[in-house]
Amino acid sequence: MNIHRSGSYEPDDVTFLLKFINMASTPVDEKEELIQSGRQHYSEMLSAEHAPDASYMEFFWSVLERNKHRFASDIWSLANCLSAARPGSEITLVSLARAGTPVGVLLKHTLSMLARNVNHYSISIIRDRGIDENALRYITENHNDSSIVFVDGWTGKGAITRELKTAVAKFNAKYNCRVPDDLAVIADLAGVADFTASSEDYLIPSSILNAVVSGLVSRTVLNKAFVGPNDYHGCVFYDHLREHDISRQFVNVITECIRQIAFDGYSPASPSTPSGANVNCEEFIDKVMSEYQISDRNRVKPGIGESTRSLLRRVPDTLIVQDENHPDTAHLIELANERGVTVRHDPNLQPPYRATVIIKTLGEG
Repeated sequence: MNIHRSGSYEPDDVTFLLKFINMASTPVDEKEELIQSGRQHYSEMLSAEHAPDASYMEFFWSVLERNKHRFASDIWSLANCLSAARPGSEITLVSLARAGTPVGVLLKHTLSMLARNVNHYSISIIRDRGIDENALRYITENHNDSSIVFVDGWTGKGAITRELKTAVAKFNAKYNCRVPDDLAVIADLAGVADFTASSEDYLIPSSILNAVVSGLVSRTVLNKAFVGPNDYHGCVFYDHLREHDISRQFVNVITECIRQIAFDGYSPASPSTPSGANVNCEEFIDKVMSEYQISDRNRVKPGIGESTRSLLRRVPDTLIVQDENHPDTAHLIELANERGVTVRHDPNLQPPYRATVIIKTLGEG
């Protein structure tokens, strides 16, 4: 039986359509070996998550103070765009757990300020495995298909966006639905989202933390030992991190900024993705693969958000930064140094990317 929960968020902020499970963690090095050898898919395993140390949290608060107004402005712009794009009686936000979850919560708050009737669910989508059809069926059975818009934090290479488009088309054909495959993100580096507030690679504050800013839920899991055919995809609730959780605090800080923006009468920009961004992304990946003699595109993790996630939960080989003194990449260098990852400075790193991580090849080092 699946239980709908809001994680550590306020009950009205989000409904996680996930199966909460108990699952042993897999050491990061072992997980990486299993992934690269093809013996297990990344969605079948989780590595342990620990509380960020005091110095890292100090860095987070400084990032939040520096970037909160820009992030809030982007949420405001994106919410206004979605309100115009979904003029019906309701808007149903479907955030992609878990990077999309904090953004979805903030969009729900903002759309409510705009007097919209808004619902917010957070569901799982997994590269090479597709979207959680059981979760999406629940949503379509309770809301108008046309009200749905998917939400994520950012795009890096566009892999999840492509997965989403394919999965929604399959779902619509299978269940005779008309769910739009529109994706809204804060920063669309790959140029593949339908709605975006920015195409710049800037440090989205929530991207540098894991569960403690995302409702205390883990990355999503699709492992047959825990998830049956009628279940939602799985996740672990990290109750041991409760005293470190800032999910609600983060939402409150950004929501207050958004209220001030609305009070000041700020006119939102028209979110759009510059033409050619997708071409630039492909060129960038090809260039990095050529320069570093990489044959697997999955080893290249472009952008600040993807680089952060890779340093926190994968086995990285190299971090490349455009400007080693830029404040938005300081945490990447700190994480790399802590883990013994090579840091390279490349002032010619192709825009919009300020950073990229290369995952270590199986058997190296």
